Amino acid sequence: MGKLELHFQILIAMIAGTLVGFSLYQLAEQGVIATTIPQQAATFGHGLGELFLRLLKMVVVPLIITSLVTGVLGMGDLSRLGPVGGRTMAFYMGSSMLAILTGLLMVNLIQPGMGADLELLKTVSSGSTTPEIANSDKSLLMVLWEQFSGMIPTNPIAAAAESDMLPVIFFSLLFGTFLAKQTSPAGERFKESVGVGFDVMMQLTIQLIRLAPLGVFGYMVFAIASQGLQIFNLLGRYMLTVALALITHAVLTLPLLLWLMSKRSPLTFVKAMAPALLTAFSTASSNATLPLTMRSIQERAGVSKEASAFVLPLGATINMDGTALYEVVAVLFIAQLFGNDLSLAQQVAVALTALLASIGAAGIPHAGTVMMVVVLDTVGLPTDTIALILGVDRFLDMARTTVNVWSDATATAIIDRTLGNQAQTPAIDTHSA
Repeated sequence: MGKLELHFQILIAMIAGTLVGFSLYQLAEQGVIATTIPQQAATFGHGLGELFLRLLKMVVVPLIITSLVTGVLGMGDLSRLGPVGGRTMAFYMGSSMLAILTGLLMVNLIQPGMGADLELLKTVSSGSTTPEIANSDKSLLMVLWEQFSGMIPTNPIAAAAESDMLPVIFFSLLFGTFLAKQTSPAGERFKESVGVGFDVMMQLTIQLIRLAPLGVFGYMVFAIASQGLQIFNLLGRYMLTVALALITHAVLTLPLLLWLMSKRSPLTFVKAMAPALLTAFSTASSNATLPLTMRSIQERAGVSKEASAFVLPLGATINMDGTALYEVVAVLFIAQLFGNDLSLAQQVAVALTALLASIGAAGIPHAGTVMMVVVLDTVGLPTDTIALILGVDRFLDMARTTVNVWSDATATAIIDRTLGNQAQTPAIDTHSA
């Protein structure tokens, strides 16, 4: 197993957990073994998965803090960014919100989690069959106000200790902004220390994610031993919902923005960016793809270095359209599994949380899984249900990373146009793409 790629390990663990769980489920149904045995196996599987989830929760706070502070520091002195920085941030926030709205539309149309009969899953994972959703009986205006005011921590350390992530994100952005202004030798050394801290947290997170097969195996035994194979019907509908939403954003929304705001041909531009997009799909890492993204957009798409050198590194840190969309769909899917039909106000709360959480997502495979803990905690849903969707997450991770990189490239072309540079796409060898 250790010699295989992680996504193959997860697939094998998912199949093994399914076989073990289904065998126990069928033997109990036929009376060959006691009905308590599948329940005991489900409890053991849940415990194994819970250990993996606790490890993920352990790194969430330090990873977000170091990631956001490092990202802001990478932007340089914010006072010097001027209109370019403002336009870039505005586009990133706008495109991410459009992606989130697309996800909300698809999940409400398809409703992949509705009609599930997972009573044992509900009981074991949350302690009750209907977990209480935050902001359940409040107006849209009240939810917006609470989301805004709740972002400002009275005690940042207490917020971090309690894993209250929205205040942590807000404080980290402010801290990074003012740290960037420090030019003394001590300030520079502190900046370097933050960068080292981020590198350490990235390596730690990557190593913990390697334990995902154990968590997937445990949770699949848990789900299948208690409920049979019906979970796969739900996962299929969930994957379809995410895929349709990603395709809509990548094929309709972003090309339309590119055509209207940069006067470029979307087809020509996507051909120029093909090497970076294919690399993003295969590696599921926007950070690993960044060097090729910069080369493709400069040498193949004809975008100026002035724009790409600023917009692309910033986008690889904070612009996560695909991740934000995925988190919204996944959270609403999990809510539907528990029979919760979220109101408009609740969905707005999920959307805002997903937008902020996507900013703190690292550009590494399965980083969205870590950030999912933040969104689920915010709306009061059980976080251990993450592992149910982790088994099918690799393909979706590859797809949403491609959307992330495509959005970064689109933003760069648009910002380049605002700098007065005309679209000039060099002749490219489309066969090599």
